[in-house]
Amino acid sequence: MAEDKGKRDSVGMSMKGGQTNNGFVQNEDILETDPEPGSPEDGPQHNAVDIFGPAGPEWKDVRPYAGMPKEVLFRFSRQARYRVPREVLFWLTVASVLVLIAATIAIIAVSPKCLDWWQAGPMYRIYPRSFKDSDKDGNGDLKGIQDKLDYITTLNIKTVWITSFYKSSLKDFRHGIEDFREIDPIFGTMKNFENLVAAIHDKGLKLIIDFIPNHTSDKHAWFQWSRNRTGKYTDYYIWHDCTRENGKTIPPNNWLSVYGNSSWHFDEVRNQCYFHQFMKEQPDLNFRNPDVQEEIKEIIQFWLSKGVDGFSFDAVQFLLEAKHLRDEAQVNKTQIPDTVTHYSELYHDFTTTQVGMHDIVRSFRQTMDQYSREPGRYRFMGTEAHGENIAKTMMYYGLPFIQEADFPFNSYLGKLDMPSGNSVFEVITSWMENMPEGKWPNWMTGGPDNDRLTSRLGKQYVNIMNMLVFTLPGTPITYYGEEIGMRNILATNLNETYDVDTLLSKSPMQWDNSSNAGFSEGNHTWLPTSSDYHTVNVDVQKTQPRSALKLYQELSLLHANELLLSRGWFCYLRNDNHFVVYTRELDGTDRVFLMVLNFGELSVLSLKEMISDIPTRVRVRLSTSSAYEGREVDTRAITLDKGEGLILDYNTRTLLHHQAAFQDRCFVSNRACYSSVLNILYSLC
Repeated sequence: MAEDKGKRDSVGMSMKGGQTNNGFVQNEDILETDPEPGSPEDGPQHNAVDIFGPAGPEWKDVRPYAGMPKEVLFRFSRQARYRVPREVLFWLTVASVLVLIAATIAIIAVSPKCLDWWQAGPMYRIYPRSFKDSDKDGNGDLKGIQDKLDYITTLNIKTVWITSFYKSSLKDFRHGIEDFREIDPIFGTMKNFENLVAAIHDKGLKLIIDFIPNHTSDKHAWFQWSRNRTGKYTDYYIWHDCTRENGKTIPPNNWLSVYGNSSWHFDEVRNQCYFHQFMKEQPDLNFRNPDVQEEIKEIIQFWLSKGVDGFSFDAVQFLLEAKHLRDEAQVNKTQIPDTVTHYSELYHDFTTTQVGMHDIVRSFRQTMDQYSREPGRYRFMGTEAHGENIAKTMMYYGLPFIQEADFPFNSYLGKLDMPSGNSVFEVITSWMENMPEGKWPNWMTGGPDNDRLTSRLGKQYVNIMNMLVFTLPGTPITYYGEEIGMRNILATNLNETYDVDTLLSKSPMQWDNSSNAGFSEGNHTWLPTSSDYHTVNVDVQKTQPRSALKLYQELSLLHANELLLSRGWFCYLRNDNHFVVYTRELDGTDRVFLMVLNFGELSVLSLKEMISDIPTRVRVRLSTSSAYEGREVDTRAITLDKGEGLILDYNTRTLLHHQAAFQDRCFVSNRACYSSVLNILYSLC
């Protein structure tokens, strides 16, 4: 009975005023019938809002139901049990967003500047005529470089650096440029270059190229117009009156060419002498002429628009000469002036690093900055200033608030010919101690104008020098072939006649032990391959577990993956005639890399005497010798032979750069600290 009564009451309430939800009525065309007079349906009709209004006190017993109209929903939403949780969730969301924004701003504020692409990994320098021949003519070319990009990526290289490939009349294909906007036909076409740029970028690599703004070839159109005094080109070069007596030129002064003898050459067309710092076929441009500076600016823009990521500006110390023509002072004042013919016999105070030269270099930087505004497209600028002392070299970094080069290329290691711990230490500390604060160092062991590392120091030093440049702070730079220990070719039977001494380090890359070392499928090569190519080549060393190539790959991988090497402090501990010992460490981590490199004879070294809290036994992370691979060494007595090096890995509670005894021996470029909790770097150490 009670159950039946409840059903009747429920039905009665529904019939009394509730609306029927017709949301599921399939046929809405059914006509509603009017109720008969006097029937229950004939009473007043009530909307749902009336049920919950003052006229219907029964609404308090009704629960929310599916499909209720918005008026009903609004009445329920105003109740405290629904409103309070909703407001709490809203303000929690607002607070969370504000906390996230504040945390993001704080992280950005304390984070050190990210390493740019030219800092993050090694550069690989290629002499294009000697890297890979793709068309069987015996000369390396741009297509050949593209074909070998997969090999370059196995070296964990970040930047490809290609030396001069411009149209040139000189057999050296480096300095005397006929047209700065043309590819020399030996290397291919502009389309080949564009394909190479695209392929390099597809591999995630960057490209920098050489640019020599100081001079052109005497066959350049500018020079031909200048010697004929054509319009604005009349003063594109440095001309001066000189006299001729009995077929001999009497120059305006005693200035000498880098290659010796007078730097003035008489031109019969113009009937004047023009100035050349290098060969007579390489007349110097007149950078005091604004039109010349504008021409160079447009050339820079031309190559940047082609997708080039940066430049190496060569011979920039020669851009300006003194306006006066006073003689330069002799080194030996007692020497008869007429016998002074060698470049080293004068002090070059009027022909190098003149006032205003750095302003011109900075203008190159400003031009490149116009193309650096896109995210990830920063354009790198390096300078080569051969022969400059360390103080003058550092000036190319620029001033505290005026940027110049990202770094001047450091070729001092490439000039070492007597390896010793002291000489290597001197090169390292002279750069680190003189480098402006916050700037970035770089290290290279060879180049096209230096003897190869193996020929200068001996093959036993190949691995240790590669270990050195990959564990020092900064960017390591490798000249092609140094990763496998290539050596100079012998100066016999060379087909080329230009400056033979500079050709010895430019022999074809040794890819395998096939004909021409895999460099070319042609019948001849522009230079002979080295006689050791059967054993010193890429293919052979890929299969040898302890080859120079394998160690190079391991070093480059370690450099890429370890913050200690890319960000850490550098602290030197000892140097003598044999050893160079230094650490790499980072605030926020208790790990330390300790490098022990022996440039002398077989010797025993105690690390315990240098670092009192070093563990008695430490792990060898990498070694130039298979005898130490995967082992631990006793730090009380480590025995290393000539050319052997170790990278030791251990933990400590006290980093050296925090200790007073070592503070004047420690350097850092971009200071950063590591948080193991958040796994981030921060700068407020």
